[in-house]
Amino acid sequence: MTSVVRVALAVAGTTAVLAAAACSSSGGGGSTSSGASSSSSSGSGSGSTVNVSQVTLNIGDQKGTGAEALLKAAGLINKLPFKANWVDFTSGPPMVQAMGSGSVDIGGVGDAPPAFAAAGSSKVKIVGARITPAAAGATVVPKGSSITSIQQLKGKRIAAPEGTSADYHLLTVLAAAGLTRKDVTIDNLQPADALSAFTSGKVDAWDTWSPYIEEAVKQDGGRVLASGNQYGAPYAFQVASDAALADKGKAAAIADYEKVLNQAYLWSKTHTSTWAGLWADATGLPTATMQQASKDDVNTPVKIDSTVINAEQKLVDAFYKAGEIPTDVKITDYMTSQFNDAVPSSSTTSSTSGS
Repeated sequence: MTSVVRVALAVAGTTAVLAAAACSSSGGGGSTSSGASSSSSSGSGSGSTVNVSQVTLNIGDQKGTGAEALLKAAGLINKLPFKANWVDFTSGPPMVQAMGSGSVDIGGVGDAPPAFAAAGSSKVKIVGARITPAAAGATVVPKGSSITSIQQLKGKRIAAPEGTSADYHLLTVLAAAGLTRKDVTIDNLQPADALSAFTSGKVDAWDTWSPYIEEAVKQDGGRVLASGNQYGAPYAFQVASDAALADKGKAAAIADYEKVLNQAYLWSKTHTSTWAGLWADATGLPTATMQQASKDDVNTPVKIDSTVINAEQKLVDAFYKAGEIPTDVKITDYMTSQFNDAVPSSSTTSSTSGS
């Protein structure tokens, strides 16, 4: 039987201060979720068997990733053999900060948060990867905007939360037009504040991800200015704290979580309508909006290999060159392939052709 502990967290300013906030997902419960299917795991690739029935895994979640909602929709949340404490965040950077402090064990983020964490020597590692479609990232302009080309963004004000996938997406969008961050004014706004600024005309454009792209377009009359394989990076990640990875029980629970979550992602690829309806319930957005988001944001789990590593290193190098991070770190020091066995055999290639 499953019930949920849900804690909502946010970051105040640019510091690592955590404060309670009413964030997204499938609503709050008052207890911890625990699966009924199994009480053991084969751990982190060592072949050992670890009983995880009494392990509590603190899992970071956000409206854009919806891991808890996805597991519920796929009918897999009761397959988690450990106790799950779900913790909501507004975006990836505050979640990774919480991992670095040890208050969160694992969570799903975009391509950029791990790079910023690595540059800050945060005690975290990428433990899982998935291909994300190009349509899941976009620069959008408001209804009635006269902006029709990337070049016209010069001198404009753009909303994009620092250290997120939108941050990198915007960097590549500007670069495609020969522009840099110095040519525009970037407002570091979390999604809710960015949406408000977008709809009120306080910003000229917004770089964001699904389902906010679909919300901006379908509900608010916005228009996609830039989206496609030439922008951003093709991967999103599961990131875990070093403390959790060093704990035998939690490492085993992470292996189980990765396996079940990857199954849920594959389920969503063939059940977009069902997922859209339940995702709409979890986010509070209209079903029509989420129908499009569920098609735009189909995630495919892949093994962490040289292709994934090289793509993330390219992102790190770009952020360093742009002056957004202080050191050009070696990202392999913040990645591990020990959970590659959690990727189903039908979903093993990291090639992004056709994505």
